Amino acid sequence: SLGYGIHLTWRNPKVARNGDNGKRKRYGRRMPDTVRIGTVQYQQRRVASFEEFSDIVRYFVDVVSTYKGDFVVFPELFTLQLLSIESRDGTPAEAIEAVTEYAEPFRNLMRDLALRHNINIVGGSTPVKEEDGRVRNVAYVFLRDGQVFSQPKIHPTPNEAYWWNITGGSRVTAIETDCGPIGVLVCYDAEFPELTRHLVDQGIQILFVPFCTDERQSYLRVRYCCQARAVENQLFVVMSGNVGNLPKVPNMELQYGQSCILTPCDFPFARDGIAADTTPNVETVAFADLRPETLLTARNSGTVKNLKDRRHDLYTVNWRGH
Repeated sequence: SLGYGIHLTWRNPKVARNGDNGKRKRYGRRMPDTVRIGTVQYQQRRVASFEEFSDIVRYFVDVVSTYKGDFVVFPELFTLQLLSIESRDGTPAEAIEAVTEYAEPFRNLMRDLALRHNINIVGGSTPVKEEDGRVRNVAYVFLRDGQVFSQPKIHPTPNEAYWWNITGGSRVTAIETDCGPIGVLVCYDAEFPELTRHLVDQGIQILFVPFCTDERQSYLRVRYCCQARAVENQLFVVMSGNVGNLPKVPNMELQYGQSCILTPCDFPFARDGIAADTTPNVETVAFADLRPETLLTARNSGTVKNLKDRRHDLYTVNWRGH
């Protein structure tokens, strides 16, 4: 696996050029049978309109597409930035309700970008008010063929449930993509091993974990669990988080993030199980080329074979009857 990080700013959206012919420069040769991931470490900042928010998002999608990415990944709840458009007095729950009004424009924006830039987008997550009237924290995946998938967060954190009245979902499902089956778990869900194992049993090779954490110890809980999920399930795990501050936006005043792309710990992979890492609390994009065939090698003939060596004679897994 190969990884490298690049510090970027959306305020200067100039693209490199090849000579004088005005064509975009396409960065980086691709090794055969690789999946290139670009994970966005997204800085929270005040915006004046949904259009300004869209420009920021469009910039990062364009950057990862220019670097020939197959996936661009955004953080959990990065859409709460939209609360800075206007000052609203009220409770945190009322603030979340206000963000749900942007759910449809957000989906339309991301689907359009996936099609225009020919890239798969893991769109972080955003609050969504569903038909039953409940608010859920939903991650969307926008494929470059126009398909859109949703994955609700299963376990809201105590703060999400108490302050924002967010209700957990009840399903985790693998998503078929042109780069193989993937799964998405939103932040806290990565701390529950059974969810990842359920997705692995459905065939995923890459797990995406958009996260939103306010300080270092909260971040490290998610990071250590993601590394454990990579080892025990012999799969790749991609983390994408927020940085920066949003004063006067409830529960988003502080952010701590260090996005990364993690691997199992064995000979075919990076020495420390990290394909790409970022500097904490700096807006950036980290890239890695992942080779799914190395997962098959590790699972079948690695130093350890966690999946094959499970003792099914001692326990079974039952997820709602499946």
